[in-house]
Amino acid sequence: MKKFLIIGGCVAVTVLAVSCSDRNPGRAYMPDMTYSRAYETYAPVQDRLNASGAESEPSFHGGPVPGTVARGELTGYKLLKDTAGAYATSAALVNPVTDVDQKEAERLYLINCGICHGAKLDGQGPLWKDGNGPYPVAPKNLMGDDMKGTSIGTIYHVATYGKGQMGSYASQLTTKQRWMVAAYIKAKQGGGSAAATAKSDSTGAKAPQTAAADTTAKAATK
Repeated sequence: MKKFLIIGGCVAVTVLAVSCSDRNPGRAYMPDMTYSRAYETYAPVQDRLNASGAESEPSFHGGPVPGTVARGELTGYKLLKDTAGAYATSAALVNPVTDVDQKEAERLYLINCGICHGAKLDGQGPLWKDGNGPYPVAPKNLMGDDMKGTSIGTIYHVATYGKGQMGSYASQLTTKQRWMVAAYIKAKQGGGSAAATAKSDSTGAKAPQTAAADTTAKAATK
């Protein structure tokens, strides 16, 4: 009997030793979590899905369903940056946010815009300050006469799509927040008229001031 126990013990130890030496854990129940992939932090989601070979419903490829609006967002902005005359047509846009919290709008401006355009909207932000900055051209002086004549819709358009050296802030600010910042700028300017003056700025472009632009702007409101 003692002999059988010794033999059985040796067999058990041998089996345990062999099983412990096997580094293969067997079949993974959820391989995408067991063998996770390393992704670049800000890489586009769809690119990451394509690279991983992951499958999803066709409706999710390429973004949300066309015409849908995110919860808590305003309706979409119809004018695209590359649309002919979009900059001129934006002058006819009306701010849909009727209850602008000026204190919150000021906070959003200082965080996102003040570093270039300055707390006083004079284009003397920390990244410029009398030419001591990384940019070859001064940020726009939002208190200039040309900007006072720029409509709130055009300011919103530039915040959405960018212009010249200024990039788009659509990923940093929601639709409502961009309208709030535009309203704050106009309030600090003392209102301003809807027509933009044809004066060159740091973006290297001129604000359109033609009869064709006026016709396009009126057509956008219909």
